[in-house]
Amino acid sequence: MSKQRILIFSTAYLPFIGGAEVAVKEITDRLGSVFDFEMVTARLDSKLPVTQRLTHNFVVHRIGVGNRLDKLRLYFEGVKQARTLGKFNVVWAVMASYAGFAALRYKKQNPAARFLLTLQEGDSKWHIYKRVWWCWWYFKQIFKRADHIQAISTYLAAWAKQLGATCPITVVPNGVDVKSFILSVEDKRVRYRESLRDELCLPKNAPVIFSASRLVPKNGIGDLIGSLLFLPATVHLVLAGDGALRGSLGVLARQSNVAARVHFLGHQDPDNLPALLWGSDVFCRPSLSEGLGNSFLEALAAGVPVVATPVGGIPDFLQDGQTGLFCAVNNPKDIAEKIKIILSGDALRGLLFENGKKLISQKYSWETVAAQMKQILV
Repeated sequence: MSKQRILIFSTAYLPFIGGAEVAVKEITDRLGSVFDFEMVTARLDSKLPVTQRLTHNFVVHRIGVGNRLDKLRLYFEGVKQARTLGKFNVVWAVMASYAGFAALRYKKQNPAARFLLTLQEGDSKWHIYKRVWWCWWYFKQIFKRADHIQAISTYLAAWAKQLGATCPITVVPNGVDVKSFILSVEDKRVRYRESLRDELCLPKNAPVIFSASRLVPKNGIGDLIGSLLFLPATVHLVLAGDGALRGSLGVLARQSNVAARVHFLGHQDPDNLPALLWGSDVFCRPSLSEGLGNSFLEALAAGVPVVATPVGGIPDFLQDGQTGLFCAVNNPKDIAEKIKIILSGDALRGLLFENGKKLISQKYSWETVAAQMKQILV
């Protein structure tokens, strides 16, 4: 019996790394015995090959010449390219963006193919509306014509219904590479703490807040820097990530007289993140909007207490006082108060440590996620 063929439309794909791209890789790697996948995506970089076989069951076809206009070309040329690849059982759109428009067009031309829409959006509804208001009616067709929607959070599932989806909607979250983030021997955590402080030239016992975040408005990093004004001078903030706000956040730290306590590490290879988490005391990202938040899940897997805002998909996994602490949105003082509670409470840290790791192991491993996606794709 031949495998089912799945056509994936994605606006970007590896080596461009985001939560959606990682999810596709982890899922397709685990479902290769059941499905054959072919992806059509924007090229975005002229150095990337036009066609590339990544695994025995996964071929990527890149559209365009290697610039930002390739996202628009995906809609027109991508569908044309897909028609040359044969028949598919399922067309899978990764997010309701350029890829969603391309999948919608393909579905209209190939109505027998089931249309699966994955929602991974992390921006606010207003931010998304500002980008697509001029084609709002057509944008909503992505949701209305889907045969099944997979949302990574209950927040996004509700959004799909608001935009007119009448098909089945299943919440399947992103996962975590549990083996990479759980320390095999807890005694090693002391060594990672010392190593991080030595690398940053910090006092041996300096409390460290860590955040792995793109430096963009929605992640609230300015509020996190502002929280240092309400925390003891011994507390330091370590930021892994880059983005459009890098310069202005540096200015904010200097103007707030906390620049010596804010450490910008820039973009980090994913392989570096476990050690950074193991060396930290608290993970915090006071988001203004969030589809789910892979970085929070990784922190929980690593055994690091989490402080987060109750927005978007975060309440799906963060239960206040059980798997983390909630802080108010746009409120540096409240952020600081919640961080103080964690830093001063050994019993609470132990509870969050155990509950967080248990939650990730039971619900957020990639093996669990892939098994759920298999049921949707068959």
